[in-house]
Amino acid sequence: MTTVTLGESDCLVVIDLQNDFMPGGALAVPDGDAVVPVINRIAARFQHVIATQDWHPAGHSSFASAHPGRSPFETIQAAYGEQTLWPDHCVQGTSGAAFHGDFNPERVELILRKGFRPGIDSYSAFTENDRSTTTGLEGYLRARGFRRLFFAGLATDFCVGWSVEDARAAGFQAVLIEDACRAIDLGDSRAAAVSAMEAAGARILRSSELPS
Repeated sequence: MTTVTLGESDCLVVIDLQNDFMPGGALAVPDGDAVVPVINRIAARFQHVIATQDWHPAGHSSFASAHPGRSPFETIQAAYGEQTLWPDHCVQGTSGAAFHGDFNPERVELILRKGFRPGIDSYSAFTENDRSTTTGLEGYLRARGFRRLFFAGLATDFCVGWSVEDARAAGFQAVLIEDACRAIDLGDSRAAAVSAMEAAGARILRSSELPS
């Protein structure tokens, strides 16, 4: 096993470690809380860490409750294409939108909030689901001189996977820390997401391959 060398141009990107994605939350990712101690441990190995938060207004268009007669996990055609409908989750200012209480954010240099536009959902940390509205993250990363991004968090098959693919499309090196992520895994969506990340040129590794 080869240990990865980390440097000034590397950044850990922690995706959506929020209460609503944890067991018992409104949109729970199975075993989602298991990644928190892993991420706390590896964050200390990076010189730079950023984190994202889903940050939806009440009544967001991606919520099933905003569409009478619709149920969570159904799909609709939004103006920008197919959209999965979700339970209300990560509503701005609620406890569900807060980071998991065991996550240690003291080394986080930037918290990027996404999904706050009422009519557009946002999985990726780079681009909202219309694929044209940017979050500004790419410009921030370039201004800071980061070249290689390591991704951890929730969920592998949605916000993490879309972020990794967008990182590659923007020209960054991208690494998925596999055991620092968990998936919703709807119909083998985890396997499909990992395959898509690899096809985009991302590297897949485990936290044990990072320096101790």
